[in-house]
Amino acid sequence: MLAVIGVTKTHNRPYTSNDNPFSESQSKTLKYSPEFPERFGSLQDARSFCQTFFAWYNNEHRHSGISMLTPAVVHHGLANATISKRNDILNKAFSQHPARFKYRQPLANPLPDAVWINKPEVKGATPQVEAPTIEFKQSSPLPPLDLKNKACSKIKNIESIISVAFC
Repeated sequence: MLAVIGVTKTHNRPYTSNDNPFSESQSKTLKYSPEFPERFGSLQDARSFCQTFFAWYNNEHRHSGISMLTPAVVHHGLANATISKRNDILNKAFSQHPARFKYRQPLANPLPDAVWINKPEVKGATPQVEAPTIEFKQSSPLPPLDLKNKACSKIKNIESIISVAFC
């Protein structure tokens, strides 16, 4: 079905989403949809299902990577207006019930500048330097427990367990 519109199968490693990660993410959402059938009866059935699914995916399904907006809202340039409306609603709710927000003003998540699944490395960029590791070395060994001392070696209850640990 996809070959008709020029989408061909790739032979990259499985579970490596650097071919087209957004398509692969959408494909997983498609396959795990409760409405996704085990088999399609015909090509027409598959096309009909996909038309309904893609309309839902683009116009109704809210995506966590784009501030819980739909792709259609972002594509049509309505993201800032939608986020502004969300902030107005949050401001009103906060003014009426500040305790619900632990007396801190809530804000809607802003639209990210860029969305990545596998962010490409920038050529010529300075590599990230790992934080130095700190090793703790004991200057002198701890003294051994004195289990020969009869007062410390008799363990009858929890208090005596504690006293053995600190002898």
